[in-house]
Amino acid sequence: MGNTVMACIAVVEDEDSLRADLVEYLEASGHRAWGCDGGPALDRVLAQAPVEIVVLDVNLPGESGFAIASRLRERAAVGIIMLTARGLSVDRVVGLELGADVYMVKPVELRELEAQVRALARRLRLPAEDAPPPAAPARASAWVYDRLAWTLNSPDGVAVKLTGNERVFVSLLVARPGEPVTRADIYAALGKRQWDPLDRSVDSMVRRLRAKCEEAMGGPIPIEAVHGTGYAFTAPVAAKG
Repeated sequence: MGNTVMACIAVVEDEDSLRADLVEYLEASGHRAWGCDGGPALDRVLAQAPVEIVVLDVNLPGESGFAIASRLRERAAVGIIMLTARGLSVDRVVGLELGADVYMVKPVELRELEAQVRALARRLRLPAEDAPPPAAPARASAWVYDRLAWTLNSPDGVAVKLTGNERVFVSLLVARPGEPVTRADIYAALGKRQWDPLDRSVDSMVRRLRAKCEEAMGGPIPIEAVHGTGYAFTAPVAAKG
C-alpha cells in the first residue's frame, strides 16, 4: 500500500446497488468515497468535502452526466471519470469534449476503475514544473449562442447570423450540451406535425448551417449527427440574452 495514491472521490450513480459497490471497493482500496444519486447530492458533497475526482454516470435522471461534467469543468482541480452503458463513439467524444479526463463503458471492472483513479490522482498532483501546459479554461474556449442577436459565436469571437429555423435548432442543442436531441423533438420545435424519415429538410438545413459557419469561422462547428437519434452540440457552450 505504500505506493497507493489515496484520493477523495464522489461517485455519482443513480443505481443504488452499483453505487454502493463502487463506494465500498474504492474505500477498501484506501480512498475516501462518497456516494451521490445525482447532481444535487453531488453539489452537497462538493460543498463539504475535499473532492478530487468525480466518478460520473452519463445516464442520470434529471441533470445528465454530460451537463454535470460541463459545469464541473469550472472546478479546474477536479478530475472526471465518466461511466456509460452506451457504446456510441459520439458519447465518448462528447464526454471528452465536455471535460472528462477518463471515459469508461459499463459494466466497469472495479480493479480497472481503481487503477484509473490512482493514475488520474497522480496526474492531478504533479508538481507544477512537471505538469503539462494547462488546457485553456472551458469558459475561455466556449461557444456562445446569443438569443437576442440570433448569432452563434465561435470561441474566437466570430459571429454567424442564424435564420429562424437555424435559431430554433441551435436553441434546442445548446440547452442540452453534449446530449443528443432527437429528430422528433427537432421536427416538433420547427412546427412540423411529426417526423417523417423521408423528410431530409433538417439534414439539409444542418448542411447549410455547417457550410455557412465554416466559411465565416474557418473551421467546423461542433454539431454532430448521432446515428439513429438526431444531433448534439459537442463542445462547451453558453447561451446569453
